[in-house]
Amino acid sequence: MRLLHVAGLQAAYGPTQALFGVDLDVGEGEVVALLGRNGMGKTTTIRAIFNLTTPVAGVLEFGGDDIFRAPPHVIARQGLGLVPEGRRCFPNLTVAENLLAAARPGRWDKAKVEGLFPRLAERGGQFARTLSGGEQQMLAIGRALTTNPTLLVLDEATEGLAPVVRQDIWRAIQTLKANGQSILVVDKTLSELLPVADRCVILENGRSVWTGRALDVDVAVRDRYLGV
Repeated sequence: MRLLHVAGLQAAYGPTQALFGVDLDVGEGEVVALLGRNGMGKTTTIRAIFNLTTPVAGVLEFGGDDIFRAPPHVIARQGLGLVPEGRRCFPNLTVAENLLAAARPGRWDKAKVEGLFPRLAERGGQFARTLSGGEQQMLAIGRALTTNPTLLVLDEATEGLAPVVRQDIWRAIQTLKANGQSILVVDKTLSELLPVADRCVILENGRSVWTGRALDVDVAVRDRYLGV
């Protein structure tokens, strides 16, 4: 079953157009990687899906419903959960309070998140601002999970994190995939991302230029679209 359908998506920052035709789909239980060099429109695509950057043309559907230019809170209620670039936890709330702040009934609750990320259980009483960058990313993912999203969207899932923490994040994503969680993920570490992803969509200059199985992202594809 197709959950997210994006076709011909265009978006702009004020008078400056940033996306010129993005096409991507995410199916139920599927992990899709959104790839591209820096500045090619990955984060803008995610922001446009959530109407955080204005979409100006195209199709945005989730679960068969039109979400084009729907208010962000409505999109979230539809079942999309966002872990934005830069983590953005509530700094003056504790870890436990962050996990309860936006929680909705479902499989994922505070206890389940702490099972996925045991460090969060150890730091439940700490303010989020006192956590390391890796712990804040775990918290941001955990907070999104407690909304019990049908589709989890991760923007720059492991950017700037220490290798050992990145491994913890990727193990968690593997666990989520094994449990049937649908995921759209942006990340630059192909060696860790491609084994998790089912399919990939590559952007270049605000357009989708390649779509296929993660297994088919070979040297030729990397050199053409992802090389420096």
